[in-house]
Amino acid sequence: MSDLFDVIVIGAGPAGYPAAIRAGQNKLKVACVDEWKNMDGTYAFGGTCLNAGCIPSKALLESSELFQRAKDEFGIHGIRFGDIKLDLAAMQKRRASIVKTMTNGITALFKANGVTGIQGHGRLLPGNKVLVTGVDGLERTLEAKNVVLASGSTPIRLKNVPHDGKYIVDSWNALEFDAVPARLCVIGAGVIGLELGSVWRRLGSEVTVLEALEQFLPIADQTIAKEAQRHFKKQGLDIKLGAKVLSAAVKGSAVDVVYADATGEHTLQVDKLVVAVGRRPFTDGLLADGTGVQLDARGFIQVDEHCRTTAPNVWAVGDAVRGPMLAHKGKEEGVMVADLIAGHFGEVNYKVIPSVIYTAPEIAWVGQTEEQVKASGRAYKVGTFPFAASGRARAMEAGQGMAKVVSAKDDDEVLGIHVIGPMAGELISEAVLAMEYSASTEDIQRTIHAHPTLSEAIHEAALAVDKKAIDGLNR
Repeated sequence: MSDLFDVIVIGAGPAGYPAAIRAGQNKLKVACVDEWKNMDGTYAFGGTCLNAGCIPSKALLESSELFQRAKDEFGIHGIRFGDIKLDLAAMQKRRASIVKTMTNGITALFKANGVTGIQGHGRLLPGNKVLVTGVDGLERTLEAKNVVLASGSTPIRLKNVPHDGKYIVDSWNALEFDAVPARLCVIGAGVIGLELGSVWRRLGSEVTVLEALEQFLPIADQTIAKEAQRHFKKQGLDIKLGAKVLSAAVKGSAVDVVYADATGEHTLQVDKLVVAVGRRPFTDGLLADGTGVQLDARGFIQVDEHCRTTAPNVWAVGDAVRGPMLAHKGKEEGVMVADLIAGHFGEVNYKVIPSVIYTAPEIAWVGQTEEQVKASGRAYKVGTFPFAASGRARAMEAGQGMAKVVSAKDDDEVLGIHVIGPMAGELISEAVLAMEYSASTEDIQRTIHAHPTLSEAIHEAALAVDKKAIDGLNR
C-alpha cells in the first residue's frame, strides 16, 4: 500500500468518518486514522459518539423509558402484567450489540467508498505528513496533499473530584454500570447529565443532580427550560441549582460528596458519582512542533468559516474546533471540507444547527431563544401550543410540554423554534428546514400538516404567533 494520499483524516468519529467517506465519493485517495479503544480492549471506528456517547446513551434511554412506561403507564392503556422485572444484563447486551452493529457499519462504508481505515494514533508532522503509531506499536509515516484533523473531545475532569472509573466516573463509565446504583449523584445538569440521570432514575436509582449555575438549562429558551425542570422534578430528579462541589472522596464502597449552596455546606453520600460538567477538545499528541496549526486559549484548533486551520492544506472539524459540540454539526463540517478539497461548493449554516436533549419529554430547538432575540433589540412576537391540546399526543399518553415559535415583527421571519414534548427531536427537523429557507411564520401557517400528528403542534404554535390558533387558546 502506498503511503501517499490525497487526503488523510485523523479521527473516525462523527466528523472524521463522513469527511473520509465524502472524500472517497469525490474520487480522492483517502485514509482515515483512528485510535479509539473500547473498555474490552477492542478497537473500533466511530469515536465517542458511536462507542460511548450518542448511540449507547440513546439505547439505554429507550430501554429505560420502556421499563418505566411498562410500570407506570401501560395499565392506563388496559395492558396489565404481573411484576415487572429489570434484566439489566440483557439491557446492556442490547446496547453493546447496537454499538457493534453501527461501528461495523463504518468499516463496511469505508470499504464501499474506497477509504483506507487505519487503527492507530495519528500525529500531524510538518509538511502534511502524518506519523501513525499502529495498535501493534509500529510506526509509519504517511503523506497527503490535505490533512483533516477530527480528533474530537474528551470529558472534563474536576481536580477536586478524583476519577477512579469505579465509584467516581465519567459519562462513558456511567453507560457501563452492571448494577443499578441505589444512590446516584450527577455533577452537571447539562445535556449529558440530564440524560444519564434520567436513565438511572427510571431504573430505580435515587438521583441527585448538582449544578453550579443558578439558572437551569441556560442554553435553552427559558420557557422551555422551566417546563422541563417542572417535569424532571415530578420524575424524581432532585436538581440542586447553585450547588458547587467542593470535594469528593471514596469511603469504603460509597462516595462522600461535599458541596456548597446558598444555605451553606452539605455532604451527600452516594454509591456512584458521575462527573458530567462538559467536554474539552482532545488534541493530546495530535500536533508535532512546526506544523503551523494554532490552538486558541481554550485548546480549540483555530479555523476560519470553512474549517481551514492556520497551516496550508490542513483542515479541522468537529468538537476540536469552535461551535457547539454536536455530532451533526461535525458531520456537516466534515462533508463541507471534503467537498472543498475536491474543488466543489461547501458550506455550513451555523445559524440553524438543531439541539436535542433525549429525556422524556424530549427537548429540541433551533435558532434563537426568546431571551436572545429580546437582548438583540429586535421587535418580536411569540406563539405557543401545548401538547395537552394535541389529539395525537393524548392518544400516546404524552401530553406534556409545548411547541414555541419566536418570529420577527418587522418581516415575519422565523427566528427560533423550541419544543418540549413527545418526539421533539424528530419534530425539530421541520423547523430546521423552514429556517434554512428563511421561512416566514406565514409559510408555516399555510403549510398543511397531517391530522392527527404531533407536527400539528408546530403548525398551531405558528398560528398562535398571530393569534390565529385553531385548536388552542390565543393569548
